[in-house]
Amino acid sequence: MPSALPDGEPVPDDGALPSSALAEAADRPLGFYLHVPYCASRCGYCDFNTYTATELRGTGGVLASRDNYADTLIDEIRLARKVLGDDPREVRTVFVGGGTPTLLAPGDLVRMLGAIREEFGLAADAEVTTEANPESVDPAYLAALREGGFNRVSLGMQSARRHVLRILDRTHTPGRPEACVAEARAAGFEHVNLDLIYGTPGESDDDWRASLDAVLDAGPDHVSAYALIVEEGTQLARRIRRGEIPMTDDDAHADRYLIAEETLTAAGYHWYEVSNWATSPEARCLHNELYWRGADWWGAGPGAHSHVGGVRWWNVKHPGAYAAALAAGRSPGAGRELLTDEDRRVERILLELRLREGVPLDVLREKGLAAARRALTEGLLQPGPYDEGRAVLTLRGRLLADAVVRDLVD
Repeated sequence: MPSALPDGEPVPDDGALPSSALAEAADRPLGFYLHVPYCASRCGYCDFNTYTATELRGTGGVLASRDNYADTLIDEIRLARKVLGDDPREVRTVFVGGGTPTLLAPGDLVRMLGAIREEFGLAADAEVTTEANPESVDPAYLAALREGGFNRVSLGMQSARRHVLRILDRTHTPGRPEACVAEARAAGFEHVNLDLIYGTPGESDDDWRASLDAVLDAGPDHVSAYALIVEEGTQLARRIRRGEIPMTDDDAHADRYLIAEETLTAAGYHWYEVSNWATSPEARCLHNELYWRGADWWGAGPGAHSHVGGVRWWNVKHPGAYAAALAAGRSPGAGRELLTDEDRRVERILLELRLREGVPLDVLREKGLAAARRALTEGLLQPGPYDEGRAVLTLRGRLLADAVVRDLVD
């Protein structure tokens, strides 16, 4: 299975892409991911490229300030216009993530979106999402976002149980995410997502059911539920290593997933990716589907990753270094790689197999096809789609998705 070079090749100062990456680009969907790296405090499980105000002292002064961050990111959006050329290419999706994007003033997020609209244009049906910490928004903030062109909001809930939130070092109080859903609806947001995490040490099946019940009572049209992954270097990993809290085992993760599937399906939600459920096709996260289907996206911000036409690159991580590069008129890219046809084939299997539509069998090689036949007899793939030439996971297959993928990519 191919893997990326550890450091990649250098990114040119002007960020220029190979001509092969831009060939027929106008025919491919384009999305933007805008990374806001600031957090009020760091959650114990998080290993994202985020920084608190304290961590940024003395590391670049005004260049690393939240106050002028929107201007810096807009500089990269303008760089993207130069790199991608003048061919008409409307943006289909925009996703503002972090960190906590809503630590910035709503006007800053709207200005960032406005720069994309000015430089590229937005499709008439463009999906425009921001993540939000429930404690960092209120009705006025949400109304300002909606008026400024945002039409989807993704709220970090994680759990409805106070003791589970405490283990995760989450700062919001139980009930606040559900209230935010109502506030977002009142502001005019048609599409609202709640993010959940299952498998936190100390969480019981009943705790998990209570979180799902709270989600259903709130009534978002999209739910994401992810198994907790304990990343090395996080506060949570250190606490587990010291024996302060136990690690949840894989069997508990599987049980929680089955509870989620049963509860959400009974309430009218339908899985469309292993960890995501929506009430309708229109409620699916179009931006994430760009990732899963290997489309083009530009990731702007410190540490953000991008992909255009088989070229993948990533920015320098620190906000100070990121801002300094743009201020000097240079690309903030730290490295890049040109994906081979085999890289792209493998990534297609890795990502598309997780989708409800699955992956075409003709993408598989001989060993992969043999593995697919075994997976079918073992109840991991659905017979109907298989007969039609697609590998689609069963519920049991979803529980073992990583193992199925490993076999199919051979």
